[in-house]
Amino acid sequence: MVNMAADLSFNLFDYDGEVICGVDEAGRGPLAGPVFAAAVILDPQRPIAGLRDSKKLSEARRDNLALEIKEHALAWAVAQCSEEEIDSLNILHASMLAMRRAVEALQVVPTLALIDGNRCPVMTIRSEAIIKGDDKVAAISAASILAKTARDAALVDLHMQYPHYAFDRHKGYPTALHLELLRLHGVSPVHRRSYAPVRALLSVAGRK
Repeated sequence: MVNMAADLSFNLFDYDGEVICGVDEAGRGPLAGPVFAAAVILDPQRPIAGLRDSKKLSEARRDNLALEIKEHALAWAVAQCSEEEIDSLNILHASMLAMRRAVEALQVVPTLALIDGNRCPVMTIRSEAIIKGDDKVAAISAASILAKTARDAALVDLHMQYPHYAFDRHKGYPTALHLELLRLHGVSPVHRRSYAPVRALLSVAGRK
């Protein structure tokens, strides 16, 4: 059974004997960059203090916890779906695919995947969706942290390729700064063309 951090309250006694992986994604809302997902199997003998929803942690705390998770977890994996896959499949199905890829990449085979949210990807193992699971289940919190830190690092890398868009500052989210730079410089190869603000700019450009 997965060891729970003191600040998480989900009851896992019903899952005794299961090899549980927590699964979460990061990056559904941004206008640019891939969507990431992570899967984590925690080690009950090596608990990690301070696990919670990655959005409620500072960047420095997320980075430190990510290192600790990678060092202490029984297994972990991070996967992604590209901008092209997002535009082709839609963001929901791309997120589900990224989650499945993360679970399938684990070097320890879980018997049960606990998924943050209200939907589960189609997988060969059993899965259960848990609303707000990233603040209830330690393994999901750990996955949330790995997905978020991996995606943030990827957007910093994209900033090096496309410095005009300040991806290192807004991480692709539709902030006022991002929308202003998008209007100024046009759509880059890593923007999601199916998202409304990007699609609108492409439509305007196509009429010129």
